[in-house]
Amino acid sequence: MKVLLINGSPHEKGCTYTALSLVAEPLRENGVETEIFWLGNQPIGGCIGCGACAKTGRCAFGGPVNEAIEKAQAADGFVFGSPVHYAAASGNMTSFMARLAYAGGRTLCYKPAAVVASARRAGTTSTLDQLAKYPEFFHMPLVSGSYWPMLHGNTPAEALRDEEGCAVMRELGRNMAWLLRCIEAGKAAGIAHPENPPRPKTNFIR
Repeated sequence: MKVLLINGSPHEKGCTYTALSLVAEPLRENGVETEIFWLGNQPIGGCIGCGACAKTGRCAFGGPVNEAIEKAQAADGFVFGSPVHYAAASGNMTSFMARLAYAGGRTLCYKPAAVVASARRAGTTSTLDQLAKYPEFFHMPLVSGSYWPMLHGNTPAEALRDEEGCAVMRELGRNMAWLLRCIEAGKAAGIAHPENPPRPKTNFIR
């Protein structure tokens, strides 16, 4: 089993990386392989709705989106992490998530996901609300802990002093490992995820 953790911060080893590393610790302790994938610090453009990915399963603009899609094929679960920029996910993370969803949604379906946010002070809940929208499109069970998954601090050292936030990150890792084992046991018992028919699309036009 493997979990892919996405670091949407422009800082490779900053507070978001610290949060994801805390999630990864109990995953590894429970025999789950982890990989933290950094989006990098170069600008990532948003989706332009060209539709090319519908034919190829890859984004026409390439870059970290297609790299992540390749890695997602071998992943059994995901953790999406972002710093807070003006009470929202980072610009790169926002663009990445939209393009990942459009181009690579089929590689995400029915795989558990968790979202985490890091901030100096505020804006975490709105960022988490934003990130949680994506798993809901792809039948992805959303893994939670005992509180909203946020970590506070302006530096990694400060973030590690947020004892409650650190505890919640570790809860996410343990809960993700437990759910992955449950899914694996279900598959071994012949229980597969439901095959849902395409949903009807209703346009509210009068």
